[in-house]
Amino acid sequence: MRVVEGVTVTGSTVPALVVSGFLGAGKTTLVRHLLEEAQEQGVRMAVVSNEFGELGIDQALLGNQAGQHYVELEGGCVCCKLSDEFVTTLQQIREAVHPDRVVVETSGVALPFDTLLNFWREPVSEWVGECLSAVVVNAEQVAEERDLEGTFEQQVSSADLLILNKLDLVPSDRRDHVQERVQDLAPGTPVVPAVQARVSTPVLFPPDAGSLPKRTGKPPAHEPHTHESFEAEECVIEPGIDPETLVRRIQSRHALRAKGFVQTSEGLRLVQGVGPRVDLVTPPVNPPEHLLGRLVLIRRNHGAAPCDK
Repeated sequence: MRVVEGVTVTGSTVPALVVSGFLGAGKTTLVRHLLEEAQEQGVRMAVVSNEFGELGIDQALLGNQAGQHYVELEGGCVCCKLSDEFVTTLQQIREAVHPDRVVVETSGVALPFDTLLNFWREPVSEWVGECLSAVVVNAEQVAEERDLEGTFEQQVSSADLLILNKLDLVPSDRRDHVQERVQDLAPGTPVVPAVQARVSTPVLFPPDAGSLPKRTGKPPAHEPHTHESFEAEECVIEPGIDPETLVRRIQSRHALRAKGFVQTSEGLRLVQGVGPRVDLVTPPVNPPEHLLGRLVLIRRNHGAAPCDK
């Protein structure tokens, strides 16, 4: 056994990745890709998801890939209100499935650094080694200078790695400006460009990550954080709705994020709304029936109006 900078080396440990990012940045898409690659490689990857809203849409999107290695924490923020439950869940996963990797997908309003601090707590600190916070950034949001203060800025400034996602939605002559804008928000932080959140697994889980040391001693000092106030609202959408009518209805709600499954007049669609953009796409999986026609809308807490208008 040896000690390096307050970290004790005791042999094999489990690397952990915290995937954070503002609402609609592409976190679940990234996790889905990581699960696909882990399955192809025969790697046991456990996922803890902290979805804002209680429908379980993210779990449905991951489909059969999730299995027993997936746990969803609801009813609060994993970086603060659910921190004790989070630590307990990690230990239960360790004892049940002995994962080779752990991925924590935070909600779009959580702060990655505060989530990482939980890996310093016992008994998790006894078996988790390398920890990385990857923040997914919506390039279109940056190009439009939309919602770049408060939670977004806190997330980006505390990242170990930034994934500049959705670059295909930004005109080619604006992409360099967008990357410069992100680097201005987090000087010195590596930025990985991406489309559809496709990032090579070795970038997030280096080959030697499982042999790195576990941490001991005190966690890094940080200032206590405060959250902006957000609210999640469920909207019920009637089956057979015209897609254009559905898009207009969602846009009229002025939500930061809209997500869910709707049976439209043109077939089943996954609704992905981020700011003013609302995309209706064929879902990658067939969702459970109880989720059909139910949307989660997330907005800053300024009050709400009925969903059927």
